[in-house]
Amino acid sequence: MSETFDAIVVGGGAAGMCCAGFAAARGLSVAVVERNARPARKVMITGKGRCNVTNNCDNDTFIRMVKRNGRFLYSAIHAFSTADTMQWFTDLGVPLKTERGNRVFPCSDKAVDIVDALTAFVKKGGCQMVQGRCTDLVIQDAKLQGVLLEDGRVISAPSVVVATGGMSYPLTGSTGDGYRLARQAGHEIVPPHPSLVPMLVAGRDCPVMMGLSLKNVTLSLLDRKKKKPVFSELGEMLFTHFGVSGPLVLSASAHLDYQRFPDYTLSIDLKPALQPHQLDARILRDFEANLNKDLINALGALLPAKMIPVMVARSGIPPQTKVNQITREQRMALVSCIKAFTLQPVAFSPIEEAIVTSGGVQVTQVNPATMQSKLLDGLFFAGEVLDVDAYTGGFNLQIAFSTGYLAAQHL
Repeated sequence: MSETFDAIVVGGGAAGMCCAGFAAARGLSVAVVERNARPARKVMITGKGRCNVTNNCDNDTFIRMVKRNGRFLYSAIHAFSTADTMQWFTDLGVPLKTERGNRVFPCSDKAVDIVDALTAFVKKGGCQMVQGRCTDLVIQDAKLQGVLLEDGRVISAPSVVVATGGMSYPLTGSTGDGYRLARQAGHEIVPPHPSLVPMLVAGRDCPVMMGLSLKNVTLSLLDRKKKKPVFSELGEMLFTHFGVSGPLVLSASAHLDYQRFPDYTLSIDLKPALQPHQLDARILRDFEANLNKDLINALGALLPAKMIPVMVARSGIPPQTKVNQITREQRMALVSCIKAFTLQPVAFSPIEEAIVTSGGVQVTQVNPATMQSKLLDGLFFAGEVLDVDAYTGGFNLQIAFSTGYLAAQHL
């Protein structure tokens, strides 16, 4: 079976749906090839199901928050800014709100509202959704003719947008198909690796505290070679059977060079609101109320229960030491452990568990003003398949929308 369109968008995620809808708004006939029965499955799980749709910031701030190839996105973010994204969804009937860190969410706190809006946007434009997996570009006489699907169908078009995502969350359809299509056209692929991802940690302390969630702590990522923190932020994190996860850890992972794990230390300040002398005074008050107890039984008001045995062991104080026998030096050791609870990261979790993929189509081979391939006319790229990724806070979805919009204007 052969079908002919003005443009084909491969991938029905955030970038693909945005691109298809805006291309259709220009009067083009568009087919969206999506392997899943429902589009935008990854959007459904972003922001813990709330969907951090963008960040309410200016263009310069946005560029600074893109950790790989931010300048490549200069034209894209000026063509479709975070303000444009917010107005777009408001016009589509999704009220938005801005939270801490200028993160933007639907007022309903439901990602499905964003997905439904994207789906309605594409349908209103008359785009045809085609369920199937694209296996090859159809190239004849050095000209792009369309795509070949796994079931043998050929869909013809002079323009094809590859918006297949990276390799994170493969159950949503991001399995690296776009890299194969890009290579077919001669594109170089920067080796993909995880970003915004949980970390594996050395030692047995994390499994002991598995399931413990910390709130209002400061996590710092220290680079011993640079002798300074490369990341430090207040928020939430979680201990797991393999290491650490949660919002703070995902953010910190974006600042870590995966080839230099031994050079880094994670440090948790469990009481960031207290200076060391204030924390010591707090501990003294707790001790005065528990003078005849063993240390291991006297810290319940200060620390989570799962953390107490680990903290006492790190302090070097025998756990059965009576509180009234603890010296000032021992107390200072406990203060130091609480203010700088260190962990040694050893690896990222598998790329399948990452929020985004770092790496992808080499951006020097893509025109930043149009998102069109420099190697094959009519071939475009949008979203995570490109070697661009940003820190947490809605920036990665904005990359999808901005690149998708820009490609749509040049099909």
